[in-house]
Parts: sequence; structure tokens; C-alpha cells
Amino acid sequence: MKRVAVILSGCGVYDGSEIYETVLTLLNLDQLDASYQCMAPNIDQLHVINHRTGEVASGESRNVLTEAARLARGDIIDLAEASADDYDALIIPGGFGAAKNLSDFAVNGSACRINDEVLRFAQAIHAAGKPVGLICIAPSMVPRIFGAGAVCTIGNDPDTAAAISAMGGLHEECTVSEVVIDTDRKVISTPAYMLAGSIGEAANGIARLVAEVVRMA
Repeated sequence: MKRVAVILSGCGVYDGSEIYETVLTLLNLDQLDASYQCMAPNIDQLHVINHRTGEVASGESRNVLTEAARLARGDIIDLAEASADDYDALIIPGGFGAAKNLSDFAVNGSACRINDEVLRFAQAIHAAGKPVGLICIAPSMVPRIFGAGAVCTIGNDPDTAAAISAMGGLHEECTVSEVVIDTDRKVISTPAYMLAGSIGEAANGIARLVAEVVRMA
């Protein structure tokens, strides 16, 4: 049985992991008879968003690992304690937490940095020749993790694609139901809610991404 690491960035589209994307990822892994372990960095979120209004909740603070535990039904580990040797692949769902907590792309764009533990784990998976899948806005981290020339997609948003290019990545436009595969680096990406207008649309691309990750593992 393939064992897949899933890095989460909190809970909720505007300040953490996108819930539908995460659930679809875990569902597809289970349906392919792959086991998974959710993990997240033990850090504070950039900020807390009121998901009813879309506004920053002034004065509130939440922990990424604690919030991500909601999505994982409590079965989650601190990313700092995870070893790439224990897993056959990695998937990072989207949600703005990928660009706010796993990296600072939402703030600094092409000058962004990746969280140290995310970078350590993802590069260790990659160095071992294991596949990595990134969903929605998470592929914005691809050039920083995998280096210049790495191929990925976030769909067709011109500003995000330009930032990926400025970091040395190679962006390919992609429809919501498709994936882009960097075969040399074993990096798979799909737009999901960068383009999806419904959970059904997001599901198609995510199913393909998970299937490719498991196949490559």
C-alpha cells in the first residue's frame, strides 16, 4: 500500500487549506487504496479571516497545526516530526493558507519564501525521486521548491502565472479538469478552485492528480 503525506495549511479557504480540495484528495487516496498521513507546520497563521464576511478578524490568532487537525479528524502530526523516508509521495492541497502559511506568496509574490519545514520535507521527498502533487494556488511554490525550469499550472490567472515565471518556473495553462505533469521532476499540478465553479468541477482535476501521484509512487 502506498503511503502519502498530505501537508495542510489550516482549515478554511481564505486562511488555511481549502476544505473541499482536502476532502477530495483524501477521498481519492482512500478509493485508490493508498494510506495517508496529514501533517502541518506548528506555527501561527498569517491572520484569521471571518469566512462569512471575508474580512480579517482583528485581534484573533490561530495555530496552523491545531486548525488543520479539524480537517484531519485529529489524526495529524507536526510537520517538523515527519520524515520523508516514511512516505511514497506528497500532496499539498490549495486554499490561501498555502500562500499565507506554507509560504508568503500572498504577501511577497515572486519574492516569496517557503516555510522551512515545508521546504525541508518537500525537497527530501523530491530528492528521493518520489512524486509531489500540488493543487490550486499551492503550485505557486513550485519554483522555490524544485528550482528553475520546474513546470506547473495554476490554471490561467495571468498575474500568478507571471509570478511563477519570474521565479524561474515554467507555467502551462490548464483547464479545471486536467493536470500538468513535470515528468522529469515528478511534479503534478491542477487548478481546482483557481478555476472551478463547483465542487464537481474541482473533483475532476483532483481525481486525476491523485491518480497520477499514486501511479508514480
